[in-house]
Amino acid sequence: MSVEANKKSTEEVSSKRLHGDERRQQIIRASIEVFSVCGCRGATTKEIAAAAGVSEATVFKHFANKDELYSAILDAKACEPMMQNPFEALKPYEEKGDDFGFFYTAALTILKNHRQDVDFIRLMMHSALEGHELATMFLQNFAGNFYEYFSDYIARRQKDGAFRVVESRLAIRAFLGMIVHHSLNNILWDKEMKLLQISDETAARGFTELLLSGIKK
Repeated sequence: MSVEANKKSTEEVSSKRLHGDERRQQIIRASIEVFSVCGCRGATTKEIAAAAGVSEATVFKHFANKDELYSAILDAKACEPMMQNPFEALKPYEEKGDDFGFFYTAALTILKNHRQDVDFIRLMMHSALEGHELATMFLQNFAGNFYEYFSDYIARRQKDGAFRVVESRLAIRAFLGMIVHHSLNNILWDKEMKLLQISDETAARGFTELLLSGIKK
């Protein structure tokens, strides 16, 4: 049997084992991997098909083009537990006014999520550099919610007299900037952590203390 025939036979057997939704998810996972390496412009449907272990025709059966795949990636992310209830773990600290617990938990969660989803972080970097609409979609769908939630918390604590008067969104930009810069260093540029070798817990604690030392009264 030729290589091509064997590949087709393998796919046919695999197709019988997977339902349409499962096959779709398989292609989405493969596309994240390929996009994270090649970007949207550089990636081809042929490469995505190979990574998913299917034919190009199968990819097009589920997605008309790469833009549809990008949208499907965001939809898949939106269905993940973390994105369904992104602030659930912060609620107890919010209710008690535990500022350290609130920001420490947020910082640690972001750092751990980045480590567990490096391909998606790389994909987002590519989409931003390429000016792809995925970056804008992510900003509107996810990042905006984070800014809103955290700035509202700071505003409430200012009214309580716990925080001094600062621009809440500027404070959040500084906080997230520390976290994201540290995270990108570790997962993209300094994987061996030669510049700074600390645990996620220590980093989260340090970033939280730096933030609070600047905004607490």
